[in-house]
Amino acid sequence: MTRSVYYAAFGAPDTLTVGDVEPMPMGPDCVRVAVAGAGINPVDYKIGLGYLAGAIETFFPLVTGWDVAGTVTEAGPAVHALTVGDRVYGYARMDVVKHGTAAEQVVLPDRLLAPAPESVDLVTAAAVPLTGLTALQLVQRMEIVPGEVVLVHNAAGGVGQFAVQLARLAGARVIGTASVRNHDHLRALGVEPVEYGEALVEQVGELAPEGVDVVLDLVGGGALDQSDGLLADAGRVGSIADGAGALARGGAYVFVRPSSAGLAELAGLIDAGQLSVDVAGTYPLDQAVAAYERLQEGHVRGKLVLVP
Repeated sequence: MTRSVYYAAFGAPDTLTVGDVEPMPMGPDCVRVAVAGAGINPVDYKIGLGYLAGAIETFFPLVTGWDVAGTVTEAGPAVHALTVGDRVYGYARMDVVKHGTAAEQVVLPDRLLAPAPESVDLVTAAAVPLTGLTALQLVQRMEIVPGEVVLVHNAAGGVGQFAVQLARLAGARVIGTASVRNHDHLRALGVEPVEYGEALVEQVGELAPEGVDVVLDLVGGGALDQSDGLLADAGRVGSIADGAGALARGGAYVFVRPSSAGLAELAGLIDAGQLSVDVAGTYPLDQAVAAYERLQEGHVRGKLVLVP
């Protein structure tokens, strides 16, 4: 048994319980990880509310969380790339939802993990996997090339901060939507910020009078509708929040997939000083409800991490 944050049944974040839960059995392709941090994401409480029940089989007790970083304490006999003592991190989405990462220890298939970046601590590394991979896969899917203008909606959020940096690394000029309090932060990342709201279209039009080449929608809620008049000829759109809207425009919808290769690429960029990680706050497991309620309120810049 291991101390974990779990749902006993579908419910809001205030129904989360902290207690002992049996981890996944230690299979031949698995490693046991002493958890240093478990990043939290909106999908965690959406799972708790039952939003993914028709898409992914769900079992209770359901330990929340898909992000993890920690140290390997045991490796199965079929595991060769990881050994006891290795610092690892991972996006731990499996075929069913039950064994999450908000726990003192987790057992996970080694295919979900990669060596953690060496230049940051493990709590910071735990803020990377889901949002970093989402941004990486979306930016790669859009095939951004040097000189293009990219508009990123929700640029200061968990995915947004990685997306703007990766788009700039691809050689793009980046315009990002965010609340005013986050504009200086975005400028420090090399982004030209614009404010949410009715003036957004006018502001972007002034910055890119010939239109933007790529729109990355990380928020949904009509962001693509606002962007329709801003696209240049042959402009393209990608979304992680409005799949129907993106596909109706001939664009791409990205639902992030686990990828140890992608995690290794992100770790390399972090260690090279090309990708920064913003941790908005840490919470002990006992304060998981407060952490999720803060996340659910919105407007968190960067990531929140649970620390056993």
